[in-house]
Amino acid sequence: MSHSGLPEIRAAGVMLMVPGDPPCFLLMDHGHRLDLPKGHLEDGETDLEGALREMEEETGIPRAAVSIDPTFRHEIRYRVREIRYGREPRNKVVVIFLGWLAERAQVVATEHAGHRWYSWISRQKIQAQTIDEVLNAVENHFAGKVPGPVGA
Repeated sequence: MSHSGLPEIRAAGVMLMVPGDPPCFLLMDHGHRLDLPKGHLEDGETDLEGALREMEEETGIPRAAVSIDPTFRHEIRYRVREIRYGREPRNKVVVIFLGWLAERAQVVATEHAGHRWYSWISRQKIQAQTIDEVLNAVENHFAGKVPGPVGA
């Protein structure tokens, strides 16, 4: 239970980035909206385990190809009424990790209409719910500089 007394749903995902000038990041196309590769946690999974599993399932990119930034973790919280839970209100927590690929990987979109690589543009607006918030968090994480892998 969450602090509001409502049951809590947890989901996790990875914002995948590729170094470059500018760097780029991956979004999945749901047909009616864009999203990061993410999904609900399975019983017993940690946030990171679930994020990597969902990323691998939704993109076909193996987790071994991704370097997770150990200093970035962003949580988004909101209330949902999902059909799978009988439309009863729940608090949803989505944890996003930042992952780096050495180069653009072949993406096999198994659960989406497709995917798109976006070039990094400071303070860009793509989608108010989730994506813009994560982009701002990543930019703040790198103190406003163009993002790059830790140790680069």
